Amino acid sequence: MSHFRPFLSVLLALALLGGGRAVAAAEVVIALPADAQGLGGHLRDASLSVQTAAREDATAQDLLAAARADYARMVGALYEVGRYGGVVSIRVDGREAADMPAFAAPARIGRIAIRVEPGPLFTFSQTRIAPLAPGTQLPAGFGPGMPAFSKVIGKAAAVAGRGWREAGHAKVAIATQQLVADHRGARLAADITLAPGPRLRFGQLVVARAGKVRPERVRTIAGLPTGRIYHPDEVDDASRRLRRTGAFSSVVLEEAATPGPGGTLDVIATLADARPRRFGFGAELSSLEGLTLSGFWLHRNLLGGAERLRVEAEVGGIGGDSGGIDYVLSSRFDRPATFTPDTGLFLTARIQEKNEPDYRERSARLGGGLSHIFSDTLTGEAGIAYQYSDIDDDLGSRRLEHLLFPARLTWDTRDDDLNAKHGVYLDLDVTSFAGLSGGGLGARVYFDARQYISLTRDGGLVLATRAQLGTVNGASLTEVPPEMLFFSGGAGTVRGQSYKSLGIDLPGGRQVGGRSFSAVSAELRADLSGPWSVVGFADGGFVGSGSWWDGASDSHYGAGLGVRYDTGLGPIRVDIATPLDSGAGNEVELYIGIGQAF
Repeated sequence: MSHFRPFLSVLLALALLGGGRAVAAAEVVIALPADAQGLGGHLRDASLSVQTAAREDATAQDLLAAARADYARMVGALYEVGRYGGVVSIRVDGREAADMPAFAAPARIGRIAIRVEPGPLFTFSQTRIAPLAPGTQLPAGFGPGMPAFSKVIGKAAAVAGRGWREAGHAKVAIATQQLVADHRGARLAADITLAPGPRLRFGQLVVARAGKVRPERVRTIAGLPTGRIYHPDEVDDASRRLRRTGAFSSVVLEEAATPGPGGTLDVIATLADARPRRFGFGAELSSLEGLTLSGFWLHRNLLGGAERLRVEAEVGGIGGDSGGIDYVLSSRFDRPATFTPDTGLFLTARIQEKNEPDYRERSARLGGGLSHIFSDTLTGEAGIAYQYSDIDDDLGSRRLEHLLFPARLTWDTRDDDLNAKHGVYLDLDVTSFAGLSGGGLGARVYFDARQYISLTRDGGLVLATRAQLGTVNGASLTEVPPEMLFFSGGAGTVRGQSYKSLGIDLPGGRQVGGRSFSAVSAELRADLSGPWSVVGFADGGFVGSGSWWDGASDSHYGAGLGVRYDTGLGPIRVDIATPLDSGAGNEVELYIGIGQAF
């Protein structure tokens, strides 16, 4: 007989578990009185039975456990809407779930009937939270005579606690809580007493487990203000600074359980290192400009202090009719928290050869500067660079050397960089320059403004607009590199027009870039089924020989249609465009790339 004991034990376990196999989905019904039908959606959202029955792998045991758990969930959902006298009955195939043994589910469950008598809506008879930190404003709904929603009580307690935390009392707690329901009068009295605790100052940022970023650099980057009065926003800021380095896959900052000596409070940092290296590539195809291939290699923690090195390469004009093949190789080194927690140091290097329809330019640039993060939406940087340029164009051959002073300010509230549905992007790039050999003295200004407006609540119809402005002041056409001048036409300006086809015409059929530029674009983006969407667009471009968009400017226009397929990482873009002039409809350009056009 002893040989059969293991076998019998297995049979007994299977019998206790009852529905160990997935079964057909059970029907879940929630019944309410006629005058409480408006609560149906709220209760269904709270029901674990509804969620479990929707699972394909749900067993009878799962369904019974969910039904038994729904007593508390239904009561809690009623409390949220101010119903404190409710009655809940849950029957599983006709039997009250509470009377069924928890581990003796039937082989199959076909119906779960939840009947809820919500009872009357309670109102507050008394509301008190004390003491309150100076300046604390409790929610308007937390007052005598207002509906006694439990979530309002929770929100009021959270607001009161936040007020004390913002005043430096990090360990504020609820000392007593009394909620008394008067079922005869359908009224609820809420009385909460807080214990603020001592006012604390920041102690040290303690790294729980040392990773690949040195602990002293972690503390510098976080910028926790040791010695200053505690404020929860400072902890949030420190967490954001660590995350934005990209060196960590997870960042958790928690206050120490107990204050330290002298009224200080340490903060514990639990960090997980991200993979230090990353690479990526991209491709864009235009029927006239040809194929452009790009790639990058990134190291997120080059020297153990969350330093970032990014190397990029791009080859463009492959198989195109845009003057020849272009080559760019660039690198950028960023060191966060160099002078302040929000100020970083950067070094850049770039070599390139541009073979454009109207010029060939070979250049090398070295530079560096400082970047600063003013907020989550506003960033800026300024620096100094040296550039050498070897140029052949319709103005002749020449070599230029410049000392550059680039500065940039960016305001970005977009919800998604590659496929924005709402928000604004403003980018101002000002580069002052002084000629060291053959170059002039002046400044180049470029401004890019984009706005995205969702015309429907679900973001399925989006109006995207863009305006670009540029000017070069102070130097003549021969005293600046051609890449600092402006052309129009092609994917980045006016689709449908030939690549960089609009510039400044010179005698003898020659052409150079302009010293002033503007372009406007508008797109209407409409979602279709699944990942597909369509786009209609129109672009216009203007280039002038003077610095301030005088009447001598020339212009051209284009329009077209596009299709997008959202990959989850960004949409694949296919656009077909034609010029809006004598070639309208006869000349067509095709553009393929990743991400929206702007």
